[in-house]
Amino acid sequence: MFDGLFSSESLQEALRILQEEIPFAIWETFYVTVLSTAFAIVIGLPLGVLLVVGEKNGVRPLPAWLLKALNVIINLLRSIPFLILMIMVFPLSRLIIGTTVGTNASIVPLVVAAFPFIARLVEGSMREVNPNVVEAAQSMGATPFQIIWKVMIPESIPSLISNATVAITTILGYSAMSGIIGGGGLGKIAIDYGYYRYKYLIMVLAVILLILLVQVFQSIGTHLSIKSDKRLKK
Repeated sequence: MFDGLFSSESLQEALRILQEEIPFAIWETFYVTVLSTAFAIVIGLPLGVLLVVGEKNGVRPLPAWLLKALNVIINLLRSIPFLILMIMVFPLSRLIIGTTVGTNASIVPLVVAAFPFIARLVEGSMREVNPNVVEAAQSMGATPFQIIWKVMIPESIPSLISNATVAITTILGYSAMSGIIGGGGLGKIAIDYGYYRYKYLIMVLAVILLILLVQVFQSIGTHLSIKSDKRLKK
């Protein structure tokens, strides 16, 4: 597999790809990852909040059948492997984007795969909120919406940011796999050259760049999480 990895021909082609295709592939990966994460948060954040506040003893109890249905849907989507999920949502991608291949089309399966994961992360963050703070807000006559928006979410901001970092790095890994269905970015570079053409040096470069992107997202998320944690402020 690694025979001729650093041959003159391999190095020249890797340099060409690095100059001509890698910069745009990095942008595509960043674009898809950030946009997919944003859409997944828009869907997953309210779901995660509902799973906590909608419980029997929550601040805004929901019908038991509705809560159970939400849990079933989230668990069902989370249990489907991403490669299979990408194929299953082809009709949805075609309906929304107009095609099942390409960079924009890969956003649809990424969002479908990510929002249940984010919902569970948000649920965990909401459960970390001190119940005494919620009870104090209730005793002061705060409405359920006020408790959610002004108490529970602000109190869980550090945990939410930390979990959002986990989500975005996971989606970044998923975006690389979307290269199999024609999605763009570093995943496409790795698959097109490393898998189909046996240019393993280019595949290694793409993987290294993906690792660096993960480190960047993780460092930013960790910094923001620590900065927003009131317990660490004097």
